[in-house]
Amino acid sequence: MSGSYDDSMIDVSSDSFWEVGNYKRTVRRVDDGNRLCNDLMNCLHERARIEKSYAQQLSEWGKRWRQLVDKGPQYGTLERAWSALCTEAEKVSELHMEVKAALMGEDYEKLKNWQRDSYHKQMIGGFKESKEAEDGFRKAQKPWAKKLKEVETMKKTYHSACKEEKLAASRETNSKLESNNNPEAQKKLQEKVEKCQQEVQKTKERYDKSLEELDKVTPQYMENMEQVFEQWQQFEDKRISFFRELLLEVKQHLDLSTNHKFQTIYQTMEDTISATDAEEDLKWFRSNHGPAMPMNWPQFEDWSIDLNRTLSRREKKKPSEGVTLTGISQTGSDQLVQSVKTSSSVSSMEKTPDWSDEDTGSNPFSANGEGNPFEEESASPLSVAVRALYDYEGQEQDELSFQAGDELTKIGDEDDQGWCKGQLKGGKTGLYPANYVEAIQ
Repeated sequence: MSGSYDDSMIDVSSDSFWEVGNYKRTVRRVDDGNRLCNDLMNCLHERARIEKSYAQQLSEWGKRWRQLVDKGPQYGTLERAWSALCTEAEKVSELHMEVKAALMGEDYEKLKNWQRDSYHKQMIGGFKESKEAEDGFRKAQKPWAKKLKEVETMKKTYHSACKEEKLAASRETNSKLESNNNPEAQKKLQEKVEKCQQEVQKTKERYDKSLEELDKVTPQYMENMEQVFEQWQQFEDKRISFFRELLLEVKQHLDLSTNHKFQTIYQTMEDTISATDAEEDLKWFRSNHGPAMPMNWPQFEDWSIDLNRTLSRREKKKPSEGVTLTGISQTGSDQLVQSVKTSSSVSSMEKTPDWSDEDTGSNPFSANGEGNPFEEESASPLSVAVRALYDYEGQEQDELSFQAGDELTKIGDEDDQGWCKGQLKGGKTGLYPANYVEAIQ
């Protein structure tokens, strides 16, 4: 394209599409479409990060509060209702991770592939589609732009002639008004005016002719420009339609209210909470921690070796022959443990001092007027180093835990239930089965 055409393209006199060079806004729309693809991908990527972060926070919240509820004092159906909040968080967290996966694995990839297929980068920069649009518009506009340039030239020439004619006429008029009027000079001025008038007429005719020629090529110019414009309208239509379709899919992925899994979560949560029954919870507490609990009430028992062996804690803790246990009884049961502890408690009560008033002073419950009649008499102090023969894990708060080979100190004699009081190297004291250790020679 010639330099004069480039200059005319820069001189834009209005904002109309038909003005020379204003088609560039349509060409720029191709580059804008590619940039919008990048913007939408960034938008989806950022939302996916938000979904992931929210899912992780929900999951962590649910796990933390589930542990607190499990370890807390809440019980029964209300505990299950409270835990339903944690279950909801964990399930919704999974759904938001699915949303994140759908955004990145489906929507993001679909947009990325469409962009790659629709916009083709050139080695020298820019996109092939932008160059095609630019070439199409320039080709369609070139003939009309050339004629327009001629019209502009004729217009300037005509306006210059009109200006010269007006100046010449003004000089002639002024000359006539002067007192020392020179006929020769007056004649020259008149001839100049006539010449300028002739020039004005000629330039006006050329100006009119150039406009007629421009008008002749204008319809073809409009048709060609319309065809090129329509081509890139269709290109933009594909982008807009694709974006619309993609955003509807994104909406479908984000709208959990239409997801049957989401609906099931809250239906299950509602059912669990609605199932809370205060009467059932109170009944459970009465049976497990209240008056409805079973009790081995004290009763008279004749002493016998077999009976003592049956009720002793030693029998419960005795390891199987040839097997090293970890402290968990393989022959006893929780009910037997409770029974044994109760029996041990009864035996302890039987050892309390006589409650008669004789030799007790003013307090019938104490041999010396002080103390608690329910406390056992302290064992005679002793200190014997012993070594564990088997692993043992304490089942109660007052029991020690140790492994085979550990050394500890025996600080109390074996009771009639087969238990000794000892102290670990760390200083912790408690009970342990006597037949689990041997004295260190």
